[in-house]
Amino acid sequence: MALTTASFSNIIDGQKCDNGVIHQSQDPRSKTLLWPVCSATTQDLDKAVETAQAAFLSWSATPWECRQDVLRALAAALREDKHYFSVVVSKETGKTVLACPMKASQTIPDSVVHEEQGIKIIATYKPLGIVGAIYPWNLPLILAVAKIAASLVTRNCIIVKPSPFTPYSILKFAELAISIVPKGVLQALHGGADLWPLMTTHPEIQKLSFTGSTAAGKKVMAAGSQTLKQITLELGGNDAAIVCSDANIDAVAPQVAAGCLSNTGQMCVATKRVYFHDRLIEEVNLLAGSTDREMPSVYGPMQNNMQYSIVQDIIEYCRIRGFNFSLGGKPLARQDSLFIPPAIIENPSDDSRIVQEEQFGPIIPLLLWESEDEVIRRVNSIDSGLGASVFSSYLSRADGIGRQLEVGSVWLNSFSMPHPAGYFSGHKQSGVGGEWGKQGLFAYCAAQTIHV
Repeated sequence: MALTTASFSNIIDGQKCDNGVIHQSQDPRSKTLLWPVCSATTQDLDKAVETAQAAFLSWSATPWECRQDVLRALAAALREDKHYFSVVVSKETGKTVLACPMKASQTIPDSVVHEEQGIKIIATYKPLGIVGAIYPWNLPLILAVAKIAASLVTRNCIIVKPSPFTPYSILKFAELAISIVPKGVLQALHGGADLWPLMTTHPEIQKLSFTGSTAAGKKVMAAGSQTLKQITLELGGNDAAIVCSDANIDAVAPQVAAGCLSNTGQMCVATKRVYFHDRLIEEVNLLAGSTDREMPSVYGPMQNNMQYSIVQDIIEYCRIRGFNFSLGGKPLARQDSLFIPPAIIENPSDDSRIVQEEQFGPIIPLLLWESEDEVIRRVNSIDSGLGASVFSSYLSRADGIGRQLEVGSVWLNSFSMPHPAGYFSGHKQSGVGGEWGKQGLFAYCAAQTIHV
């Protein structure tokens, strides 16, 4: 299917729908307006739900082999148009697309049988019905495709709502899917702050899969509770990297820098606190050097004016309090783009904003530690717990520290790289439930137990 940037449309019932108020996002690199797209209305959402209900009757009965064929066809189409989607994602986010895997290798059994002393218990897993997916602007295509794949694997229909900052790539993906996926199984609606409350309270949407900030996630959960929807929340993180005294700093510094600066730090699992053992303080310049080297491959502007202002405000906060910058931190002249150079702040206080808040940008607090008990306590002291990395020349030491961290995922001697086969969840205020891996697929199902 030949895709063009001549138009971007909502996809409802296997067709383009161009009703509603025109909206245009901006290119973060140049601040120029991008393509016009119509915002979905209440009537559009109702029609999408009605269409999904009709499609669910047949899709929920579709065998796994047929669903796997659909997923493989979607993945093949995405690969064929990889250059097109790279251009669109680059335009809407300001960066090149790094990866967009669509895995069709995992599924879950329709039933599990347990027999014991004449009792048979059969656990069955049925599709929920209609899934509403809401996700942010930082990795628009990757996040959407992950939710779509999980829904299709588990025989659900899905309505996706992208961020108003980055609607383009998923609208084109849904357009690409028209000739592959049965009508009503995958639909995409663009909208602003007025659309997500309609999705979260709609009585015929059975599940919400939300990725975004903790503050927004609380609003989604409160709204979804009105109809007792099943809700999965993947929320903000303030992920830490712990660098032990025995770590090979030459090997570790590039890993830490990549963890901090991938996607310009605009990822929930980006490293946002770096704890260096105080014996390595003389090696801080290696991290600064690695930070500079990482910039060409992973760096770009802030995606939007809002996030640009947040990061600039935190940098100004650090300057006012007299924190020492070993890299960056200088006031920026007026710019036509949203680019912010990376900054490293040396040993700010644990109660400072740069440590307590998720920066979601290229500013790195470098914190010194002495004992393992101390650094574990400090890492665990905040109210988020998404992920963490531990670096040591001894795997057993890294593993021992990692198991004591109050986070959903730990990477040993690597920066944070979630994998579709691994369950991804947050502890504390970093989420409710989780996605990816077989365990994540169960969240898209309704369990039923049959006693024989």
